[in-house]
Amino acid sequence: MAYETILFGVTDGIATITLHRPDRMNAFTPQMMTEMVDAFDQADADDAVRAVIVTGSGERAFCAGADLSAGGATFDYAQRPDRIEGGSPIRADGSIDYAHPGIRDNGGRLTLRIFNSKKPVIGAINGAAVGIGATMQLPMDFRLASTTARFGFVFARRGIVPEAASSWFLPRLLGISTALDWCYSGRVFDAGEALAAGLVRSIHPPTELLNAATALAHQLTDDSAAVSVAVTRQMMWRMMGAAHPMDAHKLDSRMIWARGRSADAAEGVSSFLEKRTARYPDKVSIDTPHFGQWMDDPDWG
Repeated sequence: MAYETILFGVTDGIATITLHRPDRMNAFTPQMMTEMVDAFDQADADDAVRAVIVTGSGERAFCAGADLSAGGATFDYAQRPDRIEGGSPIRADGSIDYAHPGIRDNGGRLTLRIFNSKKPVIGAINGAAVGIGATMQLPMDFRLASTTARFGFVFARRGIVPEAASSWFLPRLLGISTALDWCYSGRVFDAGEALAAGLVRSIHPPTELLNAATALAHQLTDDSAAVSVAVTRQMMWRMMGAAHPMDAHKLDSRMIWARGRSADAAEGVSSFLEKRTARYPDKVSIDTPHFGQWMDDPDWG
């Protein structure tokens, strides 16, 4: 796919996705969603990629939210032919088919794709991040902010509600009170408040932000087995919503059984005993288990 609203590149094992509409403060569009999903697909398929960084183009914004150029119809998707997939969800009698794919929120499509990433994802938040610019960050593993970054879950001030599955992610990351404060008020706040609440990991001068994100990506992945990182990422995220530790025990047991028999496990132990750098042979693209087949409950009582 040829990209028009993002930039994508890989350097030294780190893929960088840059939201690239600097004249519009990198405002989000359906096309940007499609291109970002494709870029994550590319990153997962490329075994040379160990981690993904997402940032914005220019100095003003990471992403200033949804493109509001459609005016009052911006969020009235029934009036937006660019948003309708497979015809209209409005039936002939005027009722709405809420199972229709045209109902789906594009922000949620993106955050679910990030949630399913096989590679660690780091947000380098270089400026204003409001609306979808804030919610798209939530399934990223870490967020680093520039001193110029500003955040806002502004939906109530636009007459809508939080999207991009943020009602699942945000309370889990911050706690319910902070999530409600930010979403009820819709106020815009600075990087210091984001750091104090735990939304971001660290704050950096603008000129040092990408270097800090890149250094973190290497710290996380350089000495680890790529498939182990991919599986660990899915285990941690999926168990955030588990009802009981038994759910984690079931998944852990299956993963340890499967990975314990792998070439990576043999190499990890051998390299440790031989006091040498490990050379893990398994590939994320072909050796990462598909989690759907591991999540059914075994009959363990």
